[in-house]
Amino acid sequence: MIYLKSFKLLSAYEEHSILNSEERRIFNSSYPLHIFSSKEFENIDFDDITIFYGGNGSGKTTLINIISEKLNSIRKSNIDKGAYFDYYVEMCQYYMSRDPIAIKTIISDDVFDSLLDIRSINMHVNRKKEALSKEYLNNKYNKDHISFSDYDNLKKDFASKTKSLSQYVRERLGNNNIIEQSNGESALLFWEREITENGIYILDEPENSLSAENQLKLKKYIEDSVRFYNCQFIISTHSPFLLNLHSAKIYDLDSVPVDVKKWTQLPNVRLYYNFFKEKDEDFKNNNSN
Repeated sequence: MIYLKSFKLLSAYEEHSILNSEERRIFNSSYPLHIFSSKEFENIDFDDITIFYGGNGSGKTTLINIISEKLNSIRKSNIDKGAYFDYYVEMCQYYMSRDPIAIKTIISDDVFDSLLDIRSINMHVNRKKEALSKEYLNNKYNKDHISFSDYDNLKKDFASKTKSLSQYVRERLGNNNIIEQSNGESALLFWEREITENGIYILDEPENSLSAENQLKLKKYIEDSVRFYNCQFIISTHSPFLLNLHSAKIYDLDSVPVDVKKWTQLPNVRLYYNFFKEKDEDFKNNNSN
């Protein structure tokens, strides 16, 4: 489902008009001016999945932030805007064919923050588990008589003598179950919770924190979200797995002028391809042993 059809960045002339304003000459940095006009990149046409590819410093995160801000996207993390950012965004234009239910921006820092939250919860659960284990052992081997009027301790004493340690602890943890997933699995679950139906999702390097296997799982989840749940995705990435998203339109921000390319034409992907091609004999030898 294509909600956002097109987006117009500023031309060199429009950027010049911002710089010429008397009240704005005092700023030392001109960010984000000149980043895209110098690449002759002005008009973006979107597909169900649109990818911005490029190395560090290519402007792909800046572009994600500009689009996110212009669309008033929901986001958890703040943008380091710089002096001219708001002026730039104000002059950008876009065309929406229909309105999505939600527009959400998710960056890699959001995933890291979620993993830290999970780690904090796990630490709390582990401390509680340790305390319950001590309580179990104390009750199990306690020889003192417990009064029938002390109902709570009597229940604990009975449970300690009739249940295993793991049963005792798990029953008392209740909803605070220990989270047993790895960081990668937890990150994948994060994406599955955040991406719902009928929305535009602007993702900045979603492959961070994910193994190759889980990147492929995320790839399939994104493709299924487009196919079955009417979602549109705008993604910045250099992951070869995500660059191979089905029918994705890829803008190569490393080229001047910026051009749409197939994933197999991208330098990063070619680098992987040539490396593994050179090591082909190693794979054949290992498979034969």
